[in-house]
Amino acid sequence: MAVPVHLVGSIGLDTVPEVFAAVGSALGPCLRRVPDGEPGGRRLWISFQYPLLRANPFLQAEPKSTAEGIFPQMRIADDVAPESIRFGELNYAREARTSYEDFKRARDRGVLPRGVRFQVCLPTPFAVIRPFCTFQSAPQIEPAYEAAMLREVANICGEIPHADLAIQWDVCIEMVMWDGHHPRLRALPDMENEFAQRFRRLSGVVPNGVELGFHLCYGDLDGKHFVEPQDTGKMVELANLIIESAGRPVAFMHMPVPVSRDDEAFFAPLAGLKLGAGTELYLGLVHAADGIAGTKRRMAAARKFAPEFGIATECGMARARTPDVVQDLIRVHAGAAL
Repeated sequence: MAVPVHLVGSIGLDTVPEVFAAVGSALGPCLRRVPDGEPGGRRLWISFQYPLLRANPFLQAEPKSTAEGIFPQMRIADDVAPESIRFGELNYAREARTSYEDFKRARDRGVLPRGVRFQVCLPTPFAVIRPFCTFQSAPQIEPAYEAAMLREVANICGEIPHADLAIQWDVCIEMVMWDGHHPRLRALPDMENEFAQRFRRLSGVVPNGVELGFHLCYGDLDGKHFVEPQDTGKMVELANLIIESAGRPVAFMHMPVPVSRDDEAFFAPLAGLKLGAGTELYLGLVHAADGIAGTKRRMAAARKFAPEFGIATECGMARARTPDVVQDLIRVHAGAAL
């Protein structure tokens, strides 16, 4: 029996039809959901949103401050009241509508299997605003941005048939902050309650007929995690908090696994995972560096603590990866799953 495969989001090929053709031919029997690969401006994840922040008339750049050394951070513009901040379209719904047309054509032509869902991957509002806005302004900017993101989700769910759709929230900054080992990410006061409220709002906007999932992420800047997880313990904690807070069924949960970790100690905390009936677990065991053999070693270690799971990469396949590497990763998925 084939092992389920989850595609985290970005694929690293040039066009959406090319993504569907590549994953459909190699992984079709293993796929339950398929993203569009996030080509073009979405390839670098939340970088897609930075121009919208710079163009927002309620915000201005703080040139002395940068987000991880890349972009000048944003703050509330002079003489702007926080309650007046607004965001228009964030362009996720427009991208999803266009890619869904490609998805339907690929499915109708047999490139993708019948029954597979179209997966739309979205960063949490917290994960966009905290890196790109100053520490002082971020809490005041986030509510307006969140409202805009929730409108994007409502538009996506209003335009794409629910039976065809899955929404994945990419949970990165929260995950690294929850882990507690990043030297520059400051923990929130009452962080558990703060995160629980956010996950409740993000889950509540997704209708029950649409699948809801979460990708827990330790970052992928230049193909490397911001910090390496010591084991799955903090991921289990955050996953349990998400499930408890969601207030609706969660279809899947994804957790990354570093290439160097095929030891039982890394996977042992999975025994405490409380996903509940109907929630699929996907582990990011697939790496190009050690291929099928390394993936199967990690699968064997994980099965001692989580008997049922699917496989994935630890993050998206696009950043710092050429199309040849992407094709290698697709082949590794197939070799380990089929």
